[in-house]
Amino acid sequence: MKPYFCLILCFILFTCNNERSVLLPEIQSATTAEVLDVSAAYIFYDETQEDSTLLNRKNLISTTNWLVNVDKRLSLRQVIPHLKFLLNKKRNAKMHKNENAKNYFTCNNLETNTLGFIEFTKVNYKKENPDFIESSKNNLDQYLILKIKEDKTIILIKVVQDIKTEIAEGPFLNNLTEFKSELLAAEEDEIILFFDEDLSFQDYIDVKHFFSLPANNQFKVSENEYLFP
Repeated sequence: MKPYFCLILCFILFTCNNERSVLLPEIQSATTAEVLDVSAAYIFYDETQEDSTLLNRKNLISTTNWLVNVDKRLSLRQVIPHLKFLLNKKRNAKMHKNENAKNYFTCNNLETNTLGFIEFTKVNYKKENPDFIESSKNNLDQYLILKIKEDKTIILIKVVQDIKTEIAEGPFLNNLTEFKSELLAAEEDEIILFFDEDLSFQDYIDVKHFFSLPANNQFKVSENEYLFP
């Protein structure tokens, strides 16, 4: 329990000393429940800032595992620029680099009432309209697009040699069993995620958490994640 205690204590001290707090996204369970050798960054919800966000990265050490604490109320439009900045900073580090260091989102694990973590080390955030993406950009002749809208509706689009066919649509985050059935029925080797820029960070984590579960490891999700307006 010592790693949990130290991490939670550091989090409480940080928020109290700076009179700010982060409302972490919630997950029902966590595949990763412990991360050692860490440093932390915080993306606060701050209405005094032009984009309503404030990034604090003062204590990040490039050779450690990074815990990125993001306020769940923020939208991807607000969060992604900060995440891209952090990812590029670590990937482009020329000195004191640790190739084994990873990046995680910190979450509240409701199952154990402790912290849980979702890795995003290799994610590449890009902007692209899912209605116009070509398979050649992914070097794939066939794949499945998941278009996650602001209202949490998910559209499944099958792409075969640039011909797109919508095969399912619904509020699947409210029924994960049905969601998994639709994905299995699609029988595609690769899934590419498209997120509405106005989707909340909590809803984004819900999608990431689903694909992080061992029970869903048969789904191959692209490291490229796209945002659309």
